[in-house]
Amino acid sequence: MISRTFALLKKDLLLEFRQQHTFYGILLYIASTIFVIYLSIDKPDAIVWNGLFWVIQLFISVNAVAKSFLQESRGKMLYFYTLVSPVEFVIAKIVYNIVLMILMSLISLGLFFLFLGNPVNDAAWFTAMVVLGGASISMVFTLMSAIAAKAQQNAALIAILGFPVILPQLLLLMRLSKVAFAEVFREGMVLQLAGLIIGLDVLVMAMAVILFPYLWKD
Repeated sequence: MISRTFALLKKDLLLEFRQQHTFYGILLYIASTIFVIYLSIDKPDAIVWNGLFWVIQLFISVNAVAKSFLQESRGKMLYFYTLVSPVEFVIAKIVYNIVLMILMSLISLGLFFLFLGNPVNDAAWFTAMVVLGGASISMVFTLMSAIAAKAQQNAALIAILGFPVILPQLLLLMRLSKVAFAEVFREGMVLQLAGLIIGLDVLVMAMAVILFPYLWKD
């Protein structure tokens, strides 16, 4: 199972390297969006900076992860159906999108520091939240992409389905990342918020593993 999952992950990475226009298109979207914010606001305060950052991550994820299943034709899906199990296929997609979204989130963080200043007091903590948030958001939209692809709909359905699911995670990430801006929290509350985010991630992964085999059969 591990070898087949790794082979699928390697396939997606090779396709990304061969179709670099998609990757560079997302980078251009990130840079242009942040530059427009810079022209509009220049140096926002810490609260606005934090809110803008996580909202941008949401839109980046929709653009980066939406193509995950939508780019797979029916013929390809039938071919993979004969080679691997649905659990292996969806896990490979989730891991690939986690890696891609973490990379995009870190690039976005660097551009935020460059254009909008650095109001973060604890850069290590905020970077850890960026990695956790990128993984969490990508997992949700990977599952939504699978549902939208089977419904033969476009990326707009991903945003519609994903919004009720991603909103609690986004609010928790915004709240938890405020620790990096020297906002005082009780230690137990920080652990509780982090546990909720990780718990939601585990729930999304379980939903993907349980539900995707039924989508795969269709």
